[in-house]
Amino acid sequence: MKKSLQLVSIIALFLIATAFKTVTIQELAIGSEIPKADHKMMSVTGKEVSLTDVKEENGLLVIFSCNTCPYVKLTEARIKEVATLATKNKIGVIVVNSNEAQRDADDSFEEMKKYAKAQFYNFSYVVDKNSELANAFGATRTPHIFLFDKKGLAYRGAIDDNIKDANDAKEHFLKDAIMALGAGKAVKINSTKSVGCSIKRVEE
Repeated sequence: MKKSLQLVSIIALFLIATAFKTVTIQELAIGSEIPKADHKMMSVTGKEVSLTDVKEENGLLVIFSCNTCPYVKLTEARIKEVATLATKNKIGVIVVNSNEAQRDADDSFEEMKKYAKAQFYNFSYVVDKNSELANAFGATRTPHIFLFDKKGLAYRGAIDDNIKDANDAKEHFLKDAIMALGAGKAVKINSTKSVGCSIKRVEE
């Protein structure tokens, strides 16, 4: 009887531990190749695209974003500005919406199309189904930046050092990194902390 109770207790503890198990998301390491480069995602244009499709001669800029985050709204103008700068430097641009838990609400495909139109997006804005790309990248925030050169990940993190006010930013991490890639130079600051809303993943 005593052994049976002990066994039941062990099983109960195991089930509790499993129920509250947390998955650690590891941010992609500098120098890494583009994960899931050929994975197709639906764009607001109605066409499926992959990161390989978007990548250009000097690299690829991946921005994890959404329609709803207040921090994204604070950086809307900056996102379009760095996207234009990247294009001028022959770097492809793609914005990824990984908020799978809000797909029936403000981050639905229809709302994404409206948002892209309102913001005059001239780059790919795609649905990351089941947050698959975000998981591969270790992306946790919106906005969360990943910039690749010809060889691998050259910069990750924030756009600049002041998400609340672009006019007060002292360090323009992403702009500097894009300019370095365009000139064929190494990125001086290759990793910073992204600040923003958490990506809304579906809990399993």
